Amino acid sequence: MKAVLLGVGQAGGKLTTALARFDADAGHGAVLDALAVNTAAADLDPLPLDTVLVGQSRVNGHGVGGDNELGAEVMDGDAIEVLDALASKVTAEAEALFVVAGLGGGTGSGGAPVLVRELSRVYDVPVYAIGILPGRDEGAMYQVNAGRSLKTLVREADATILLDNDAWRSSGESVEGGFAAINESMARRVGLLLAAGESVEGVAESVVDTSEVINTLRAGGMAAVGFASAPAAEDAEENVTTVMSAVRSAVMTGMSLPNATDADAALVAVAGDPDRISRKGAEKARKWLQEETGSMQVRGGDFPLDSDRIAALVLLGGVERSRRIEAFLERARQAVRDEPEERPDPAAAFQNDDLDDLL
Repeated sequence: MKAVLLGVGQAGGKLTTALARFDADAGHGAVLDALAVNTAAADLDPLPLDTVLVGQSRVNGHGVGGDNELGAEVMDGDAIEVLDALASKVTAEAEALFVVAGLGGGTGSGGAPVLVRELSRVYDVPVYAIGILPGRDEGAMYQVNAGRSLKTLVREADATILLDNDAWRSSGESVEGGFAAINESMARRVGLLLAAGESVEGVAESVVDTSEVINTLRAGGMAAVGFASAPAAEDAEENVTTVMSAVRSAVMTGMSLPNATDADAALVAVAGDPDRISRKGAEKARKWLQEETGSMQVRGGDFPLDSDRIAALVLLGGVERSRRIEAFLERARQAVRDEPEERPDPAAAFQNDDLDDLL
């Protein structure tokens, strides 16, 4: 899938950088170009991407201070400037646009839904979002922001791939080191998803291509992506269990949104040396995924790579019913209750299409 990335806010800019770097280092060529947008000049300065500073007349390059309503207002006022900067990057090759943002801060959570909406009006390709959910320890304001933003973002985007910070922070890590590791993990997952079918080495029996990814994400709503790998034997017949184990691990312990096992659609790509990939194992894994997710739309295929390992890449579409989402919304609800001033209930907002909670 040839894609153009748009990172919004501090977390969005860093994850976009990691995605672009992973694609370049692997030589996949799936990321056509990338742009970072922010209201804080200091967050844009270290990024090795083209950047756009918005809201200068309102916040003078100092950020919106976690106020996502202000973030939405600023982005709405400067959306044309962002679209102009992006125009030369979205060529005829582009098959999708990805807006990447942390949902807890002000610029990302407020600005990302605005840009998704405007991009959907301008371009006739899918506009997806990658949203980063704040961890439990990131403060009540971040929970409330994310709850409100998530409702709006899911409504505007063709699909929203979620990354749960809590799932990927290791104990004992520094904050900066922890987030860097999270970005690398997510970059590998999304990077391989974009590369599937674009940069293959060898001939697959059934290649996973752009249409398979788009059709899986067509379920809309929220999505999650998982990855796992294991050493492979040289003989494919010996790798039946290896393929099954990799797919199970990708779903059970390697998802960007843990416990997201109820899905409307799913895709599994088995990556590795075509001579080592067990077709029997791949078919058994696809059937297991169908039973595990309760979805009748489970697509599967190969991703040929020159490697001595077998890897599994799993994409789940329509995971709104997951326990992780319910737990997050409860945190956001509690944060609203704890706030001194009255703000919309993010869980109720998510269920009520008549409530325009952010834009």
